[in-house]
Amino acid sequence: MPDRLKKLLLALGLAASPTALSAQTAPAPAPAAQTTAVDADPALWVVKDADTTIYLFGTIHVLKPGLSWFDDGVKKAFDESQEVVLEMVMPDPQAMTALIQRLAITTGGPALPDKLAPDKKAAYLKALSDLGLPANAFDRTDPWFASTNLSLLPLIKLGYDPAAGAEAKITEAAKTARKTVTGLETAEQQLGYFESMSDSAQIALLNSTVAELPKMQPMIENMVAAWAAGDPDKLGAIMNEGLTDTPEVAKILLTDRNQRWADWIDTRLEKPGTVFIAVGAGHLAGKDSVIADLEKKKLKVTRVKY
Repeated sequence: MPDRLKKLLLALGLAASPTALSAQTAPAPAPAAQTTAVDADPALWVVKDADTTIYLFGTIHVLKPGLSWFDDGVKKAFDESQEVVLEMVMPDPQAMTALIQRLAITTGGPALPDKLAPDKKAAYLKALSDLGLPANAFDRTDPWFASTNLSLLPLIKLGYDPAAGAEAKITEAAKTARKTVTGLETAEQQLGYFESMSDSAQIALLNSTVAELPKMQPMIENMVAAWAAGDPDKLGAIMNEGLTDTPEVAKILLTDRNQRWADWIDTRLEKPGTVFIAVGAGHLAGKDSVIADLEKKKLKVTRVKY
């Protein structure tokens, strides 16, 4: 699978998300190098009718501490909202562990490395060693689980932290403000997107992840820079490169979900109130985004200037 797929997974947060990370394999985040806050102004949109206002905010699921974005227009929109909607509400650790055990753990058949071609197996084992992981770290997991973890662990070693990500910050603020928090999806649905892939697609994803590990740092840095600058066009260009190379994966992870969420927003406009929706920034960029789907429904989506 091409480099495009890893950009897609990173942007949507499905690879760079604490839902995918096994606590047993997670290294401690690297100490933050910056001591002063760096200002960021991510893009924010609004769609409204006479008695309903819905803000749309694109997130990055892992960030380095010290990036100041939850202020100005974003904070104002959040404060105005009675309801906060995320891609999913994180279940408690016990429930998450049980879900991973059910969906990602295998008990029979060959160990994961033995499912790989000899040259791919050697590269996979070297990647584990380079990350300080034992050779059997994912022996009894599905390939997609190994892939999502291998996408996230290098970022954590670089200082990116799920606890500093936008969802964590928004969830904490919503809890403090006693706002209602709901999810567009469940953890089971999100992990199920990967579980639904064929074995061959999962192995191809894992091989691609291993091959692209050296590119992970510039990839995430470019994405975060575009996000922080409030440049959805640039972010969309990064994401959409080579989209047609993986149409089946893009349909499962991106376009189908965007259409469902646009439908949800359209329906939510029938109920009065103010809502703050925060989803992976990749869902709000490009020609097949949630915003594009809303515009197809003849709804006016306006970029909030702040």
